[in-house]
Amino acid sequence: MSARLTVVGLGSGNPDRLTLGIIKKLKAAAVVYVRTAEHPVMAALAELEIASQSFDGLYVSLDSFPEVYEAITSRLMEEALAAPDGTEIVYAVPGHPMVAESAVSQLRRRCPEAGITLEILGGESFLDEAFVRLGFDPIEGFQLLDASGIRSSQLQPELHTLIGQVYDSFTASETKLCLMELYPAEYEVIVGHALGVEQEEQILRVPLYELDRIDGYGNLSLVYVPANRAENARRRTFARLHEIVDTLRSPEGCPWDREQTHESLRKNLIEETYEVLETIDEDDPDHMKEELGDLLLQIMLHSQIEEELGTFSVYDVIEGLNDKLIFRHPHVFGDMSAADAEEALKNWDGMKAEEKRLKGVKPESESALSGVPRDLPALMKAYKLQKKAAKVGFDWDNITDVLAKIREEVDELQEAIESGAAAEDQMLELGDLLFAATNAARFIGADPEEALTRTNRKFVSRFAYIEQQLQDRGTNVKESSLETMEQLWQEAKVQERK
Repeated sequence: MSARLTVVGLGSGNPDRLTLGIIKKLKAAAVVYVRTAEHPVMAALAELEIASQSFDGLYVSLDSFPEVYEAITSRLMEEALAAPDGTEIVYAVPGHPMVAESAVSQLRRRCPEAGITLEILGGESFLDEAFVRLGFDPIEGFQLLDASGIRSSQLQPELHTLIGQVYDSFTASETKLCLMELYPAEYEVIVGHALGVEQEEQILRVPLYELDRIDGYGNLSLVYVPANRAENARRRTFARLHEIVDTLRSPEGCPWDREQTHESLRKNLIEETYEVLETIDEDDPDHMKEELGDLLLQIMLHSQIEEELGTFSVYDVIEGLNDKLIFRHPHVFGDMSAADAEEALKNWDGMKAEEKRLKGVKPESESALSGVPRDLPALMKAYKLQKKAAKVGFDWDNITDVLAKIREEVDELQEAIESGAAAEDQMLELGDLLFAATNAARFIGADPEEALTRTNRKFVSRFAYIEQQLQDRGTNVKESSLETMEQLWQEAKVQERK
C-alpha cells in the first residue's frame, strides 16, 4: 500500500472557474505540489491558505522538458510510496490534467505498476477558453498541436488548428517557419495570451510572417490558425495530389487518363526520367522542380491503376519505401555504425541480402550478376554488370591492363572493318570496345554514362559555336569546308579554356 496520489487541474487562469470539488481536495491534502507557481490561480490559492511546493526549480536545473517531466513523475511516485497509507498527495497542474501534461501521462502509465492509487480530477483547460474567446466550433474540424514538436506533415489547412506550449519568441519562430511551409506568409493567425484571465488577456491578429515579432509569449500563450477551406489551401499536400489523380482516372475525369495502362504509360515514365536528368545536367532548379513533378505524376498514375485493381495504393508504396530505408540504414536507425560512405554502402548491401532471406530467397543461390534491370541503357548496364562481377573477384588487376585491353579491342575492330567482316561481326567488335572502355571508367571512378553525357554536351556547345561563327559570316555549315569547320572547332576549344 501507499499514499493516494490525486492530480487536479487549476484551469486556464481565471480563479473563478475553479470547481468546488478541486478546492476541497487542495484543502484536504497532506501536501500539495504544483507544476509551476507561474500561474494566475496561485494568488487565489494563497488567499485560501493552501500551501504548495512547486517544481519550477527543475526547469532551471535540467536541460530539457522531457527531463523535467520525468523528474516530476519520479519525485511524486517516491513521495507516494514513502508516505503513510491513506495520505493524500495532490499534484496541481495548469489547465486540464489530460491536456498537454506529459508528467500526468507518465503517472497514468507507471502508477498502476508501482501499486500507487491515482485519481485525476479535471479542470477547465485552455481549450475551453479558446473555443469561447476565439469563437470557433471544434466540431467543424479541429486539431491541437504542440509547438515544441510541430511538423509540417501534421498540418491540415481545412481544420481549425490550435498550437499550444508557445512559451517564447524562439518557439514562436519555429512555429512560424513550420506553418509557412503550407500557409502564405500573409495568412492571418491569432495569438492568445492568458485567455480568460482578467486584465491579462490579449488577443492579437497578425500576418503569419510577424508571428515571432510580437511580445508577451509565456506559459499561457497559444497560436490559433483559422481553418482555410479555399481550393488553393491544400495545393502543397500529398493528399490533394492523390485526390486529383483519383479524379482524373474516375468516370467523371479525363478520357485520356482513364484509358491509360501500365504499358501505355511506360514510354512516358522513361521520357520524364530523362527530362529530369537533363535539368540536373543543366543545373536548372526551376526546370527541375517542374520535371520532378511530371515524374511524380507517372508514379501516381501507375499506383492509381493498381489501387483501382485493389492490389496496392500509393500509400502502400510510401510505406514500403519507408520500411526499406529504415531497414537498410541500421547505422542511422539502429545500433550499427558507419564511419564513411563506403561502410554505409556495405551496410546497405548486407541489409538487402537480409531482406531477401526474410522473403525466402537465398542470395547465395542467385547469380552474382542478378539484380541489374533488363532495360537499363546499355552503357549503364555494362557498368553495373562489371561492378557486380568485380565484387566476386572477376576483375582486372589494374588500369594498365584495362587500357591494354582497349587497345586490343581497337585492333580487333580495325581488323574486322579492313577485312570486310559481316556487319554483325563489326558491331560485336564495337560492343567489345565500348565494354572495355566502360571498365576504364570504373577504374578511374567515373560514371561512363555521365562521362559520355558531358562529352555530348561539349560537342553540342562547340558545334553551336561553329554554326554561330559561320552565321556571322553570312554562311552556314552546309556551304563551308571541313577545313573551315575544323579551324572553328579549335577556336571553340580555346574559348572553353578562357
